[in-house]
Amino acid sequence: MQPRNMSMSGVVDLAAVKAAQEAKAKAEQARAQAAREGGTGAISPADLVIDVDEAGFERDVLQRSAEVPVVIDFWAEWCEPCKQLSPLLERLAVEYNGRILLAKIDVDANQMLMQQFGIQGIPAVFAVVAGQALPLFQGAAGEAQIRQTLDQLVQVGEQRFGLTGLTVDPEAEPGGAPSAPERPAGPHDGLLEAAVQALDSGDLPGAVQAYKNVLTEDPGNEEAKLGLAQAELLQRVQGVDPQQVRRDAADKPADVQAQIAAADLDLVGGHVEDAFGRLIETVQRTVGDDRDTVRMRLVELFEVVGPDDPRVIAARRALARALF
Repeated sequence: MQPRNMSMSGVVDLAAVKAAQEAKAKAEQARAQAAREGGTGAISPADLVIDVDEAGFERDVLQRSAEVPVVIDFWAEWCEPCKQLSPLLERLAVEYNGRILLAKIDVDANQMLMQQFGIQGIPAVFAVVAGQALPLFQGAAGEAQIRQTLDQLVQVGEQRFGLTGLTVDPEAEPGGAPSAPERPAGPHDGLLEAAVQALDSGDLPGAVQAYKNVLTEDPGNEEAKLGLAQAELLQRVQGVDPQQVRRDAADKPADVQAQIAAADLDLVGGHVEDAFGRLIETVQRTVGDDRDTVRMRLVELFEVVGPDDPRVIAARRALARALF
């Protein structure tokens, strides 16, 4: 089964937005649990490089990616370039001192994972950040290029997903890597799971209703708010003709609904700044009820991306300038 939230396109998908919120909560929970237990949650430098197979992929890669960016090295014993790249990646993983985790996957023994990632040749290097898979590079690469890529990966993990990495203690025993504590079941977990299942299966009306059911009982539930915003956005763009929507937006710059529809498509396609910029410009051109309609849609799109995202923070400032 392909892991949820996996995207090979490099486009910002909506599932990653939800993963970002969950990643921050899980990381904070893990640190708090370690503090309560009187420990540091530290791991040995030897635990920064791990061998992963299909059975342990979700536990060792997807779940750990809520704490730290996980770099995946797809290799094989017969691959000569792998014999040069893999030791370099292992050395850098230790040198980055907990800011990344290196997962090594033998493609001969894990053909399903190779197929799921769409790998055509090895060595191939991917990253998983908060459940979101991103291609890094394929084939041989120089140390300078790899360092630059890893630096960018760490920056994305910190700024977009709040990942602070792992605490490394040279005195810690190898094999003692901490696992994130299980979150106690909440009163609305059943309803939330039903909403997620509906969303994953493409039942958008069902997902919208399920999230609304949660919010009826718990109006402040952040996960339900985010899920509802995602589901409603996907429902709005379902079945539309993208080319026609974009033609209408280009031909009718003063048409509020045309600009709103195009902004929805921008966001679904991962063009977050374009979506925000389009609606802020429309706010500047409108007054009265039209302006309020655009402002409300922009606020809804902020909910989809998440309040802590730097692009949302910048757009909120721009919206305030446009309004006042």
